[in-house]
Amino acid sequence: MNLPKKYLKMIASASLAATICLSAGAPNALAVTQPEADTPLAQENLQKLSVQGIEKLSNGVKLDLGSNDAYIRLFDKDFVKVSVLNKGEKEFESRGIAKKESEWDTPAFKAIESKDTYTLKTDELTVEIKLKPFGVRFLDKQGNVINEDYVNQDKTSGYENGKPYVFKKTDQNEDFYGFGEQAGLEFNKRGDSIGMWNTDAYAYTKDTKYVYTSIPFFIGLKDKKAYGIFFDNTHRSYYEMGTESDDYYYFYANGGKLTYYFAYGPEISDVVDRYTDLTGKMEAPPEWSLGLHQSKWGYTADEIVNIAKTYREKQIPLDTMHFDIDYMDGYRVFTWNEQYKQALKQLKSMPGFHAIAINDPAVKQDENYRMYQEGTKNDYWAKNADGSTFIGPVWPGDSAFPDFSKQEVRDWWAKNHDTLFNEGIDGIWNDMNEPAVFIDNDKMYHTLPLDAYFGTEDNKIMHTEYHNLYGHDEADATHQAFKIHKPGTRPFVLTRDMYAGTQRWAALWTGDSESNWEHLQMSIPMISNIGLSGVSFVGTDIGGFAKRPDAELFARWIEVGAFYPFSRIHYDSDAKSEIKQGQEPWAFGPEVEKISKKYIDLRYQLLPYLYNEFKEATDSGKPVHQPLVYQFQHDEKTNDISDQYMFGDSMMLAPVITKGQTSRSVYLPQGVNWTDYWTGEEYKGGQTLTVDAPLGHLPIFVKKDSMIPNRDVQQYTSEKPLTNLVLDTYLDKNASYTFYEDDGATEDYKQGEYNETSFEVERKGNKIAFKQKQEVKNFKESKLEQYTLKLNNAEKPSRIQAGNSKYQEVGSLAESQGKTNTFFYDAKAKVLYVSIPADEKKEVQIR
Repeated sequence: MNLPKKYLKMIASASLAATICLSAGAPNALAVTQPEADTPLAQENLQKLSVQGIEKLSNGVKLDLGSNDAYIRLFDKDFVKVSVLNKGEKEFESRGIAKKESEWDTPAFKAIESKDTYTLKTDELTVEIKLKPFGVRFLDKQGNVINEDYVNQDKTSGYENGKPYVFKKTDQNEDFYGFGEQAGLEFNKRGDSIGMWNTDAYAYTKDTKYVYTSIPFFIGLKDKKAYGIFFDNTHRSYYEMGTESDDYYYFYANGGKLTYYFAYGPEISDVVDRYTDLTGKMEAPPEWSLGLHQSKWGYTADEIVNIAKTYREKQIPLDTMHFDIDYMDGYRVFTWNEQYKQALKQLKSMPGFHAIAINDPAVKQDENYRMYQEGTKNDYWAKNADGSTFIGPVWPGDSAFPDFSKQEVRDWWAKNHDTLFNEGIDGIWNDMNEPAVFIDNDKMYHTLPLDAYFGTEDNKIMHTEYHNLYGHDEADATHQAFKIHKPGTRPFVLTRDMYAGTQRWAALWTGDSESNWEHLQMSIPMISNIGLSGVSFVGTDIGGFAKRPDAELFARWIEVGAFYPFSRIHYDSDAKSEIKQGQEPWAFGPEVEKISKKYIDLRYQLLPYLYNEFKEATDSGKPVHQPLVYQFQHDEKTNDISDQYMFGDSMMLAPVITKGQTSRSVYLPQGVNWTDYWTGEEYKGGQTLTVDAPLGHLPIFVKKDSMIPNRDVQQYTSEKPLTNLVLDTYLDKNASYTFYEDDGATEDYKQGEYNETSFEVERKGNKIAFKQKQEVKNFKESKLEQYTLKLNNAEKPSRIQAGNSKYQEVGSLAESQGKTNTFFYDAKAKVLYVSIPADEKKEVQIR
């Protein structure tokens, strides 16, 4: 019997699906956090479509399928849009699309017609369309099949009772990644039954099928070559990734149109870049947002101030305090409780603190409340099926829900943020925007009823179609608020709910996790797959949100969480927790406080590196937190690794995520050599090590021929100007780096106000040469005075010079700081520090 790969995973998925079906109408814990029962695809009712006519288009072809039309359009030489529509329907582009069809330059292509096929051929990709039955397959320029429709009894794609579907051929060796935010302990999603319907999934588990965010994009890796498929459908959708057979996978939705985009790599990085070309790149974040954030639901006004003060007193770096719903007047959005307003003033009077305020979409039904009055007067609310305003309970009690599908509502929402910004709020945190409603019965599943609608009477958008877009449009409105009220300042928006493309406006956190080891373990594959889905700025609440961690769990979590792209400690109200345990670094005693400070300090030391990784994310969509397969897809041993990841391009982290564990195995991908960050010990790639990892130790390995820019530790990101950039270098033969610098706060970089400097360190016979080149020099506020070249595992030099200028040896590292043209050799650590003037034009030679 040929069992599908990950057969046990399939059994678990089937068991969960059965549980959901049985419990959908009951008010138990699972039903509260899950939508109605899944709508299966009736495979006996699939369409049999064949091509009956062909019309060549300027960028592809239109096919007459009888009852349907198909469009295959070439957006680029490696990027294709496929649509199958009911006869006469217009092609579809969701709100997730940033670069519309008209903005793509059609590549040169050939169209070849034969008896059985119609072929579109670019320099990189061949799209071969089978005529009877209709089916599509994609081949690379060597003629290898990358991806193809699965012909099962002449059925490949179409509609089943209004549900668009596509079947694809696969084999046992093909793996799948992405799908946005998905629960589960495994990074590779082959064998998974996946669903997308944005759901308020409080304290979800590894088996929860529907969580907060829907990004219907995935990456296939087959024969070490990658492709991506974006199923641009905002309805509730499903992905059976080899769950029924190792021969095929399929995806479908409850409604809408059959539209998907196909991107060919062959590298995973190429696929992510192309997908984010389509749906949009993230903007450069404000530098302060890359520091540590602290938050709790239930902080009193005094606690917010005192917690901030304690961070400073203990010299644990922190940039941001969050204001949860407690700051509002009776949970009314865009209002203040006076005590919290005063706390904000006190917080902002202390150097270096930023503040983020939560904002929920539900507007309290209160005839004396300005927001409700204005929304009602202007017809701004979501509607019941009969046209009346939908009212449902959330934190403020009975509430109306803004119809963000309307531009005028988004404009109104954006305008009202002055209430927050005028008091000193720096960032906005959008919560409860699935949208969540506190009703669970046989008609409503923790959200608006499915027959609710948005838009206008003559142009309705049903809730079934708009649900997964609700938070997307709210993020757009919130982002616009910064343009109105804080022009020129970089926006920071944090959201719990996304669709494809929301990364243009917002960062993401993975919702209401729970303080247990499963969630710590789950955070790594979740963030890995979210990163591969175009969302680089993402994190999980450190320590878990619901319940409380013990000291060991928190210590292990801060070791990992200090390296989440979005790094925030956030926890639930004491009222909902049996254990009244704080979740600040010092709350667990001196040992955990010391561990916390060590790793938070390290994050702040690495901020130049992290900031540059985010700059690359804005350019190419590249994730900051990278699964190993992202860089090492030609090493098949990385395909299924769920508990290691790359922090940026150069640093690999292998955290302990199991209770009581004090050692672990670490795989070093092949093709490069590695250095233990802590000991300097060097290893060849392609091997598995067992490393000691007592509490407080996070195994970190660095790729050889890497250069990691860092700096002195600050208590907040703008505490001290960057005057000395440390270039932490792990040299085999040649290490290079392009360092980007701007003001970290404004949007002046969009007008070219930044610097880019390239560095190269090369081993040349018996000497090492360092050189730099200013590629761009438009950032006049740079305070850089020196570079400290830190060479690991180095021999003591006999001399160092640049041209005729000889460098002087000094007796300590401290002596070399602020004093250029010097060097210090640490014989015990075998590390050489060379202090180089920032304006050094000559090659520095180390002999």
